[in-house]
Formats: sequence, C-alpha cells, structure tokens
Amino acid sequence: MMRLELVKRPQRSMLFSALSPFIAFALTIIAGAILFALLGVNPLMAFQIYFLEPVSQVWQLHELAIKAAPLILIGVGLSVCYRANIWNIGAEGQFILGGIVGSSIPVLFPQFEGPLVLPLMLLFGMVGGAAYAAIPALLKARFNTNEILTSLMLVYVAQLFLDWLVRGPWRDPKGFNFPQTIQFNDSAILPELMPASGRANWGFVFALVAAVLVWILMSRMLKGFEVRVLGSSPRAGRFAGFGINRMVFFAFMLSGALAGLAGISEVSGAIGQLQPVISPGYGFAAIIVAFLGRLNPLGIVAAGLVLALTYLGGEAVQSALGISDKVARVFQGMLLFFVLGCDTLIHYRIRLIGLAAPTLESAPKLEEAH
Repeated sequence: MMRLELVKRPQRSMLFSALSPFIAFALTIIAGAILFALLGVNPLMAFQIYFLEPVSQVWQLHELAIKAAPLILIGVGLSVCYRANIWNIGAEGQFILGGIVGSSIPVLFPQFEGPLVLPLMLLFGMVGGAAYAAIPALLKARFNTNEILTSLMLVYVAQLFLDWLVRGPWRDPKGFNFPQTIQFNDSAILPELMPASGRANWGFVFALVAAVLVWILMSRMLKGFEVRVLGSSPRAGRFAGFGINRMVFFAFMLSGALAGLAGISEVSGAIGQLQPVISPGYGFAAIIVAFLGRLNPLGIVAAGLVLALTYLGGEAVQSALGISDKVARVFQGMLLFFVLGCDTLIHYRIRLIGLAAPTLESAPKLEEAH
C-alpha cells in the first residue's frame, strides 16, 4: 500500500515562484478548453469571445475598469492580512457594510447636497467596513476564535441585513414596491473619469492609489516589516516587541476599510442606489486576486484586471453562445485551484511512502496485541 506525503523543500526555486501565476493561468486555459469542448463549443471561438471581445472597444475597457476597481481594492487589503498570516475571508461582508453605512447619508438625508456629501460617504464607507472587520479581530484577539469562521459567517449577516433594509425601512416609498432605496442625488454620485467614452469612475483611481500606498507601506515602512515578521515567525515578532493582537486589529481593520471603500464606490458609482444584491461576489473573488498577484499590491492590480475580464467574458459567452454565465465562476475556481497547487509544489515535493503489509510472522504478534 502506498501513500502520498508532502515534504518541505530545503530551498524553493525563485524562477518557478515568479512563473507560478503564469503557469497557473496556462493550466486554467487548458482546463477551460476541455470544459468548452465538453459543452460542445469550439474552444478557440469560445476563448476569442471570452477574452478578446470584452476589450475590443473603448467603452468595454471602461466596463473592465469598473469590474476591476473593487477587486483591486479588496485584494490589496487582503494581501496585508494574508502576509500577516491572518485569514480574513469575510471581505464580502465588509464590502456590503461599507456600502450600507456610506449610503446612509443620501438615503436618510436626501436634501443634504453639496461638495461634502461624497467625501463623507466615502469616509463613512471606510469606517463601516473597518468596524465590521473589527468584530472577528476582537474575537480572535480576545478569545482566540478562528477568524476564518467568524469573518465568513458575518458575510451572511451583512447580506441579510442589506436585504432587510431595502425591503423595509429604507425602501423607496415611490419605487412601486421594488426592494431598493431612493436614487442618490447628483452630489452622492461618484463622478465618471471620461463620460464621453464610458462609465469608468473614480473608484478605479482609488484602487490604483491604494495599491501604491500599501506597496509603500509593505516595502518601505516599519509597519510593513512588522507585518512580514509576524506573518513568517510570530515567535521572532514577539521577541522584537511586536504585538500580535495589535497586528490582528491593524490587518483586519485596514482590509475592512478598503473593502468598505470598494463597497461605497460601487454603490455610488456603478449602481446609484442600494438594492438587495450589490456585489456578484467581489469579496470572494478578491481572494483569488490576492494570491494570483503574489500578495504584492502592484501585482494585484494586474490580477484584478484578469479576474475582471472573467466576469465580462462570462457575460459575453452567455449572450453569444448560450452558455451559463456561471462559467466565469468555474474559471475563477480553477484559477484559484491551480494557483494554490503551483504554490504548494514550489514549497513542497511529493514523496511516495510504501506501507508494509502484515506478514505471516507478524500475524501472531498482532493477535497477541489484541
């Protein structure tokens, strides 16, 4: 009988570490080709529609930027958590809470207009996301609760809270009973970058600025060094005087603030009001973005654009080939699987271990033992 065992490599290959995202993407393309063939679709035609047609015109590039902005913002925040070895899986809930708290101004005070409205909304969104992320941080720091479970469960709380708000106290009384809030006034709408050519708004600029600032934080500042040390060796971090509980709060709340900013940017930019669903799963897809970008904020920008393309590609093959748009989720899942698989094989090697079968000589001993 044989079994598999993962053995840590004494030294990982720097070349394959750099090539890992590209290898994972190539394997995803191969698996995707097999998937399309099984669905009875020409893979070359499907890939042309999936990857090329969504970016063939200027207005489509704007749509790509709209999809990429929340993925980049959330992914950048998650990269800090994961570098610190803190597993925030609840960015989707923090995204939703940021959208809710930021939207409270135009919903509850529709007569409040002027240049202060939008900055206050963005600030409220960041505070809402950070405060919601502080819940699993507190449970982790105070009671050593598993942050994966608590942050994930809070996603469903946020989703149900949003659904209750738009069907209940925040529902538009003039909205023909549809579950949605009033339309935001002009002061509460995130401006578009180039209205003449497309809908892309300042949310994409926020994402790029956040990526640069977090890159500076992680590579040039003491706090970034603290994140890396505590993530790789908590014991060494304690000897250096770094507080693990403080790091839990810092990583969670920074991640939550960026997710909240993404949430209010999405609501005030692409949507213009609150509705039961404000995210197609950005918070979960951003986990793939973070790992595909090697937890590097600048790499996450490129990874966010790639994942945004899968959303647009899923919509394109649905309309052109009649395939379910859920194929985008399949692509994202395969990409995460291959990214993690490549990383595992870079750090570990597989060893086959043979288990000796019981012999006749050992049988009496086994019986005596029983």
